[in-house]
Amino acid sequence: MSSTSSPSLREQQHPLIHKLADCIEAVWHGYLDLSPYPLPTELGYVEGRLDGEKLRIENRCYQTPQFRKLHLELARVGNTLDILHCVMFPRPEYALPIFGCDLVGGRGKISAAIADLSPVNLEHTLPDNYQYSLKSIPNRAFSQPRDLPEWADIFSNFCIFVRPGSAEEESWFLDRVAAFLEVHVCHAVDAVPGDSEQRALTLAGQKYYCTKQQKNDKTRRVLEKAFGADWAEHYMTTVLFDLPTE
Repeated sequence: MSSTSSPSLREQQHPLIHKLADCIEAVWHGYLDLSPYPLPTELGYVEGRLDGEKLRIENRCYQTPQFRKLHLELARVGNTLDILHCVMFPRPEYALPIFGCDLVGGRGKISAAIADLSPVNLEHTLPDNYQYSLKSIPNRAFSQPRDLPEWADIFSNFCIFVRPGSAEEESWFLDRVAAFLEVHVCHAVDAVPGDSEQRALTLAGQKYYCTKQQKNDKTRRVLEKAFGADWAEHYMTTVLFDLPTE
């Protein structure tokens, strides 16, 4: 396991992953007051082996007054598998949904592309201002929609999960994620902290979200195979889907 930085990782990945990573960071830097997030140094960049091929993982993390953690992960296995994973965790005092996005590609094609603003309230619905904004986003007819996993009751009715069938559909997905991000950050910067009761409800919603995401067996199996079960558990629960403190 190595911790030597590799800033060119996204340049070697599928073009949609490269574009989306650039898009996410551009929105973050353009709208939010970013400061570093205290991710352990040894987990910023990690190398391992998976089925005889090099596995590289690069993490970038920030925090803001509204968000306890903004996480962008890029990963690549040899020349056969590219991954982008992004989550924006609001601070519990802000009753905001959780933005999440994942791309998985291999051999020049994206096999899975998902993005959502997941509600964390008891009603499991997005706030009215979010719903109003999201309904104005063009709803493209992707040729290959995909089914959500059984544990995925955390997602909203605006969730998009597809296998892009062409360069045009890849562009549609990129545009939709950019729209999700702009809606989210614009509402977030105008949000005001809630009271202790609201904070407790939001905290419970975030914990439910993280617990469900930790059930992603595909991610866990890849990490276990490359780094071992203990490291995979540590990474899943402290880097990917860490539970907020009380």
